[in-house]
Amino acid sequence: MTSRLQEKYKTEVVGHLMQQFEYKNIMEVPKLEKITINIGLGQAKDNPKALESAVKELTTIAGQKAIVTHAKKSIANFKLREGQAVGVKVTLRGRRMYDFLDKLMNIALPRVRDFRGVKPTAFDGRGNYALGLKEQLIFPEIEYDEVDEIRGMDIIIVTTANTDEEAKVFLEKMGMPFAKA
Repeated sequence: MTSRLQEKYKTEVVGHLMQQFEYKNIMEVPKLEKITINIGLGQAKDNPKALESAVKELTTIAGQKAIVTHAKKSIANFKLREGQAVGVKVTLRGRRMYDFLDKLMNIALPRVRDFRGVKPTAFDGRGNYALGLKEQLIFPEIEYDEVDEIRGMDIIIVTTANTDEEAKVFLEKMGMPFAKA
């Protein structure tokens, strides 16, 4: 069983992109590779409970177990030791990736206060899109009463597109609500 967004990709998006960019082979059409969600926790070294609740919330949002990330280097100015827990992340692929993107674009982002669209300039030059959220409460799975602290998160959408222009058109056709310039 495929998700709603996968069906849209196969039926609408592929044909439109083949026509617009004049691809000769269907394998040239950009597609989603993975989505990475990351929460950085600077206070994790002082408060181990914050780490537990962040793992629980991210697992609930993504539908997949989140893993704890550790510092690669010691940084004295930040009182950070090598190997210390500094955040949580989850990498989504396949069906979960499409389901999460569908939920993000159609449910979560419209719940952001004063939402006018996501920035169309947040591409990295290789066709990948980065998006930052200020709070986890915009996801419907998160219970407001059970949240101990509001945390932001970074969402990176990795595509197989070669250029930012191709990736932008691809994400627009998938339904990403870009702000009008």
